Amino acid sequence: QVQLVESGGGLVQAGGSLRLSCAASTSIFNANAMGWYRQTPGKQRDLVAYITTGGGTNYADSVKGRFAISRDNTKNTVYLQMDSLKPEDTAVYYCAAIHYGTVRAWGQGIQVTVSS
Repeated sequence: QVQLVESGGGLVQAGGSLRLSCAASTSIFNANAMGWYRQTPGKQRDLVAYITTGGGTNYADSVKGRFAISRDNTKNTVYLQMDSLKPEDTAVYYCAAIHYGTVRAWGQGIQVTVSS
């Protein structure tokens, strides 16, 4: 049963922008904070940003001021707007449903590649 479906990744030049989307099932979306993680080969999966059911947000230091997370409660969708992209932002990005700090569900992952 697929509960989180990501879209919007791709290839972009440094300094460019991308917007990731994650569509969630209603039960998952309404009950959890939603977040984005990223992972590069051989490294752990790191939290990029999350947004609570009430709209509170938190960001990794490396993306503060460049990325913005938001959620549309009418569409059960969470977004990650990524601006001023850098080559070091290249990774597979994963959408996640987070419940009291524990990931309850993962998306399938989507590739973001930033060329220099």
